[in-house]
Amino acid sequence: MNPSSADLTASLLDDARALHPDITDLRHRLHREPEVGLELPRTQEKVLGWLDGLGYEVSTGTDTTSVTAVLRGQGSADAGSSNRPVVLLRGDMDALPVQEETGQPFTSAAAGVMHACGHDLHTAMLAGAATLLAARRDRLAGDVVLMFQPGEEGFDGAGVMLREGVLDAAGRRPDAAFGMHVASALAPTGVVFSRPGTMMSGSAGLDVTVHGVGGHGSMPFKAKDPVTAAAEIVTALQTLVTRRFDVFDPVVITVGSLHAGTKRNIIPDDARIEATLRSFSDDARARLAEIVPRLVRGIAEAHGLSATVEYHDEYPVTVNDPAEADFARGVVTELLGDRRYAAMPHPLAGSEDFSRVLAAVPGAFLFLSAVPEGVDHETAAFNHSPRATFDDAVLADGAALYARLAIDRIAAGTR
Repeated sequence: MNPSSADLTASLLDDARALHPDITDLRHRLHREPEVGLELPRTQEKVLGWLDGLGYEVSTGTDTTSVTAVLRGQGSADAGSSNRPVVLLRGDMDALPVQEETGQPFTSAAAGVMHACGHDLHTAMLAGAATLLAARRDRLAGDVVLMFQPGEEGFDGAGVMLREGVLDAAGRRPDAAFGMHVASALAPTGVVFSRPGTMMSGSAGLDVTVHGVGGHGSMPFKAKDPVTAAAEIVTALQTLVTRRFDVFDPVVITVGSLHAGTKRNIIPDDARIEATLRSFSDDARARLAEIVPRLVRGIAEAHGLSATVEYHDEYPVTVNDPAEADFARGVVTELLGDRRYAAMPHPLAGSEDFSRVLAAVPGAFLFLSAVPEGVDHETAAFNHSPRATFDDAVLADGAALYARLAIDRIAAGTR
């Protein structure tokens, strides 16, 4: 670490830790008032209030309550030049339809809604980074775009923001984009973990209605039973995984909902199946979309029934650019120390709409463990659980890391 880099590291961490009470207060206020989906007016208001007076060019979405903030660096004489580096930092803001059971003093005040995935931390950390970067704009020879995004949890908020032009907010496309996600389990608190290449799976949704003819349970030969066909479909989907896909290019199919009938001696007219499908390559993703609907319809037809199949292609595979992932690893180790970074041995089967950003510009997605002190990270409640808890202690380091990624990537220039 050279002296100037050491000075930057110390000043960033010192300033971030001085901001820690304010960042924590913002996180708690966001946690108390969680909002779901693309419309987050109270969340947006809090973010806009934080950014006020910091010198950002701020715009809001039309189809969603997003916030885009552009900081024009003043560290060179070519302000406004089309050749200046641009870096995008993303923080998602939405909550989940989960009834909180943590018992924390800042527990959600909204019935059935909770920041169970830690997006309140992402928003607060990115807001903290906004302050750190604004204080250093005279040393930035490029521009920073802050992407405060609603609707990550199944609403494709990233896709909406891309359609509304977030990637062109600074006047040219970013040279690199970075996102961060806290985890309430998996690694010791404060550890940042990531990997080059495939980082998270792509996702799709499957909705099936098997159409039969109802009748009396004592005489199934007088009816056309959709339940037995639906049961066969469920097991066949699992066989499909092992017999039609390479074990080294895996897919995951989980049937999470199966509904049919009203009483044990009544054969219903219909049976419904809902499943989630995960894949780790574009090839496997495309093959799932082709093979699964054909399998489902074929089984229904073999039973003399029909099936309505709705296949929803959701998020693409999240792929970290190898050079940007390596760059991010270097930033983490220089800012926080070698022990604070861990290489992931394999991707996670969760999915992210930040994948859309990474498909458009090179960048990297990182995880930051926020397991509370004294909690075993191997048994802690994971994200999306009503008992998932996240340690405020990571907020300052997360804010400093966001800021340092932007500062160092701008310094590296265009590629």
